[in-house]
Amino acid sequence: MAIQGPIAIGFEQVFPHGCYLVGEVQQVKDFDASSNGRTVYAKDKTTGLPVWQVSVIDADPDAKASQKSVTVKILTEVQPVPPPPLPGLPFTPVEFDGMTVTPYVGQDSGRLAYSFRARAMRAPVSAATAAPVKHVTTSTTTNKENAA
Repeated sequence: MAIQGPIAIGFEQVFPHGCYLVGEVQQVKDFDASSNGRTVYAKDKTTGLPVWQVSVIDADPDAKASQKSVTVKILTEVQPVPPPPLPGLPFTPVEFDGMTVTPYVGQDSGRLAYSFRARAMRAPVSAATAAPVKHVTTSTTTNKENAA
């Protein structure tokens, strides 16, 4: 089979309505390697980078309540810094770059589940902050029409 390991996926495919940060960025512990009060933090098996995680709320109005909260793991050398909160919003909107998804069967439920990873977290680019689009109008009139 050609597909092995995580599958690249766009943020818009995972969160078409956006998502909101809830909680803090936490470094993921490697429970198998930790022992007797000595904490060992997880590293990604492929890249060797430290693994951090954040919980987000999916803004999809049609998502089931049990699927609203999603954990995204971020692979980066330094702790990701969330964007600043926006005035008037109870949660901070975020987007992720370099996302991958790994499907798996949950051990407890026996159901298909997904593990999401990203390379970076950032503030969303909204239409208000995007560069304005210049509209160029071209004229198709001929010299005869201009003379008239």
